[in-house]
Amino acid sequence: MAEYLIDDVSPYYLHMEMFVTTIREQANDEQRAYWLPLIESWKIIGAYAQTELGHGSNVRGLELEARWDNRTKEFVLHSPTLTASKWWNGSLGRIANHTIVVAQLLLPVPGAPEKYVSHGPHPFIVQVRDMKTHQPLNGVVVGDIGPKYGYITMDNAYMLFDNFRIPHSAMLSRYSSVDVNTGAYTKPAQPALVYGSLTYVRANIVHHARLVLARAVTVAVRYSTVRRQFQDRDGDKNGPEMSVLDYPTVQIRILPLLATTFALHYTGLAMRAVYQNARQDIDKGNFQSLAHMHSMSSGLKSLCTMLAADGIETCRRAMGGHGFGGGSGLIQLNNDYLSKPTVEGDNWMLTQQVAAYLIKKMTAAVNSVDSPGADETDARFKEFVRNKRSGSGKQTFNVLNSDLDIVKSFERRATTMAYEAYEQRVIKKQNWNSLLIQLHKLSKAQSQSILVTTFFEAITIDKTLSAPTKTVLLDLYRLFALYTVENEGYEFFRCNAVSQGDLDSLPSRVQDLMARIRPHAVKLVDSWMIPDYLLDSALGRYDGRVYEDLYNRAHRLNPLNRITFNPNYWEEEIVKGSGDNVANLLAKL
Repeated sequence: MAEYLIDDVSPYYLHMEMFVTTIREQANDEQRAYWLPLIESWKIIGAYAQTELGHGSNVRGLELEARWDNRTKEFVLHSPTLTASKWWNGSLGRIANHTIVVAQLLLPVPGAPEKYVSHGPHPFIVQVRDMKTHQPLNGVVVGDIGPKYGYITMDNAYMLFDNFRIPHSAMLSRYSSVDVNTGAYTKPAQPALVYGSLTYVRANIVHHARLVLARAVTVAVRYSTVRRQFQDRDGDKNGPEMSVLDYPTVQIRILPLLATTFALHYTGLAMRAVYQNARQDIDKGNFQSLAHMHSMSSGLKSLCTMLAADGIETCRRAMGGHGFGGGSGLIQLNNDYLSKPTVEGDNWMLTQQVAAYLIKKMTAAVNSVDSPGADETDARFKEFVRNKRSGSGKQTFNVLNSDLDIVKSFERRATTMAYEAYEQRVIKKQNWNSLLIQLHKLSKAQSQSILVTTFFEAITIDKTLSAPTKTVLLDLYRLFALYTVENEGYEFFRCNAVSQGDLDSLPSRVQDLMARIRPHAVKLVDSWMIPDYLLDSALGRYDGRVYEDLYNRAHRLNPLNRITFNPNYWEEEIVKGSGDNVANLLAKL
């Protein structure tokens, strides 16, 4: 929490997140015993080098080689092309002296030692800088890549290797290994385990999205409550101007995002719990929950970062002209967060992984439809297939009057789309690339279903909520869900998840819900207790003194107003009273 309140990305972020996590999850017991004390005591500073200049999301396409030398019992790291340069690796440009390096494991072909075969990307722990001089070691070229759109405090790196030798012990060997004597390879029981650190970071990104969107929504709700424009056209023409948030055209942009933030809150907590439980299972040798965790983290990372990134910009635009100014508090927040839809898996690419998982689950359900469901998704898929075969799955759900039916409606839509993807891919053998848009929509539907289900269950299970609080939270749940249904109406109708009559009634129902939530909007954002110093926003001040703060920032805090410029181009003076003395000019600035 202290790190979050600093409101800037730490150049040590990768050391504290992916570096230590990879050692904990991928290193064997001996390696962990050696490296973790050094990491936790900050005797070494680490990073995580996976993405390359030519490959990011396609991890299998990484070009950096880790070639096993059976004679010296070493691995040789080598960047065979310019595009094999490591790129974008945070904490590595200037800070780290060690890093996790993900490289293609190349082993000699038995009986043909001059030939090598790749066993795919594997993680290695590598020292890249001298511990005394902090200069790159011989055979390593590393530095900072330069300016970026945001995250300016992070030293994102480039790095190449020139036949750089590392010891056998550098390969993290908890799940896969190379025999030091024979060079024989032991592959992991589950290949996806190699990417465990990515799953960890994606889970954290889902958890963090709620905090980011909460800040933008707090500013937008507070400012649009204070800001007044125009009288009610059908009211007293001499009466007071209306609060901007009382206009439905403003409410429809901000209040669904208020509801979305609560949905992200509960889903973020659920995602973290799923990750922690899955890791406990994996540590016990049980990999059954791995695929579900990987799919859930991929889909939610894609959806939640999209909701947060788009939500920040929606809030900014809804605040009118002042939303464009520096006093909004959203400029750096927006610039920094715009990396999230791309990092740790591009949002559109990640959805393929979700779709592949769901097609596999649907295939298994179809092939064993009469057996009990192995998990909740499996049971739902089998019930859908049975109803489809019997012709009894045509009913729609009463989403306007039943909160549980809303959950079922989202499940029906996602399940139907999963079955359609199964038909296209498995039955009709459609080309994967031709299905990518359909698969992206499937992933989005599945992830939206998770958000709605988690939100509903969190409210209904929590016995500590007072009756008034529960009432307001349920209205937020309904607004988030029904606003989503309205926007995705065609898919819900096509999947027999919502009736035409309910779709026709949705706009008025959404507006009714916004009217119910409007009186509570300020208290709801205040409940997040985001301090003013973190918001750094004249528009989002807790005390509502928006205009006083804007004037103070312009009149007293703006350094441009401390000097007098000379507008006369024909005179030598640039700043009045300074002559043409540049030193005086710089001193005044």
